[in-house]
Amino acid sequence: MKRSLFGRLWPNVTAVVLFIGFVFPVYWMFATAFKPTGDIISEDPVWFPTDVTLDHFKTATDADHFWTFVTNSLTVTVLAVVFSLVIALAGSFALARMRFRGRRGFVLGFMVAQMAPWEVMIIAMYMIVRDASMLNSLVPLTLFYMMMILPFTILTLRGFVAAVPMELEEAAMVDGCTRVQAFRRVILPLLAPGLMATSMFGFITAWNELPLVLVLNKDAEAQTLPLWLTSFQSVFGNDWGATMAASSLFAIPILILFVFLQRKAVSGLTAGAVKG
Repeated sequence: MKRSLFGRLWPNVTAVVLFIGFVFPVYWMFATAFKPTGDIISEDPVWFPTDVTLDHFKTATDADHFWTFVTNSLTVTVLAVVFSLVIALAGSFALARMRFRGRRGFVLGFMVAQMAPWEVMIIAMYMIVRDASMLNSLVPLTLFYMMMILPFTILTLRGFVAAVPMELEEAAMVDGCTRVQAFRRVILPLLAPGLMATSMFGFITAWNELPLVLVLNKDAEAQTLPLWLTSFQSVFGNDWGATMAASSLFAIPILILFVFLQRKAVSGLTAGAVKG
């Protein structure tokens, strides 16, 4: 009886400990954003803010070029995700359904590209953009973000495409659909969970990226929100209240995206693309 009770108890305890470990930094970030400066720099930690203030959020949003950074981040992130999904749909379908010479090597190349740190190419990226006279532009930033997302997107969608029985596509073609119509009407709806999962990964990757924009875009009009987060640090110290408020605002789009997409994405990963 004791062993049985312990066997049921320890997974729950472990899950609670891990949950607290992952959630507490997020809570502390949001809580600090609402604390007065005195509570933030106090030697005794204030676990629950009593005097709530919005001054730090005002400081964060009043920073120079804030709305420009927001627009730029949304533009490059959304475009990179959309372009990568369009290309990955065709690539994953070809890898999953077609047999051609060098197919395994092609897949291996995508895996290597996903594992290799892209930072080693940042000098080459800078030289290409400089020679093309496209520094301080959102176009190369969008293309490079798409390249960063694409290998993972293709490999992930390949598994979803392979899980869809070919008989469904063949039955649609027997009923009069062309291959393109069968893909759009039959396969594409079944790939929705995979599209959601990969779009979340792509959005988070592009939204959080800092080194590339720091190297390519020196002009404030072409910079993104990760650089905005660094604007509250100076030689005189860190404005921790504004930093935490800015970090909270920066995390909100990702949290919203996760809340709206995680249920369908997780259900698709666990139940498969052809359930029902």
